[in-house]
Amino acid sequence: MSAVAAAAPRKRARRAGTSPWAYAGITAIVLYCLAPFYWMVVSALRRPADQFSNKAFPWPISLTNFESAFKPTNGFGRALLNSLVVAGLTTILTLVIGITAAYVLARLEFRFKNVILAAIIATSMFPGISLLVPLLKLFVSIHWINTFQAMILPSMSFALPLAVFNLTAFFKQMPFALEEAAQIDGASPMQAFRKVILPLAAPGVFTTAILTFIAAWNEFIIALSVTNKQEMRTAPVITSLFTGQYGYDQPFGTQMAAGVVVTIPLVILVLFFQRRIVEGLTSGSVK
Repeated sequence: MSAVAAAAPRKRARRAGTSPWAYAGITAIVLYCLAPFYWMVVSALRRPADQFSNKAFPWPISLTNFESAFKPTNGFGRALLNSLVVAGLTTILTLVIGITAAYVLARLEFRFKNVILAAIIATSMFPGISLLVPLLKLFVSIHWINTFQAMILPSMSFALPLAVFNLTAFFKQMPFALEEAAQIDGASPMQAFRKVILPLAAPGVFTTAILTFIAAWNEFIIALSVTNKQEMRTAPVITSLFTGQYGYDQPFGTQMAAGVVVTIPLVILVLFFQRRIVEGLTSGSVK
């Protein structure tokens, strides 16, 4: 009997541990996800003469493609600044509106609240391409072509449903007693929200900000459609429009270098804040 009792903890330990097959599966998934990015970096570091080589490592290493990407004629530097402006303003405005809407939906009781929340979530299911033609017609009629607001507002419309949904879950799992205690101590409802609830919701707000910024930074189809001047195009758009030496050849290496420049800041951002992102994605799901 004692032997059986002693063996039980060992079985539970083996069951709780991770088998080599699990590690092998995780490794395979990681390699599968990183392979395209690795090949992009390798292609960016090749010499232009070797850009279609199939070697797994670039040799000799060359920075010519990065120099070509930042040539003044390509406008890539200005495009990076445009992407930063569009993604930054989209993130800020989405957070301001999303936090307000989510707090109202989480804390106030009114008729059709669930219907409104369902409608907000349903709007995220519309494919962006289906809204492109009416948006383009609207922006032409109000003279918004080649403006930042023509790129920011559509990006907000796609980011807001996710922001409201995530933040509503956060505010719902916070006890209302926190606000009541703050108001008993003399705080107004706005002060209770700003000084008590909002700091506690920081993981959800931070996660929403990161996801919104990444989506706005990578947005392509709307930015391509509402701009026709080089100085207003964003980095993904300008990268797709790079021309080769003779105007008709494909500047594969230069595009890969630009892709590395656009992607690396996002990779660093996610790796640096991954713990807070995971915390934000999971803490609103349980009470």
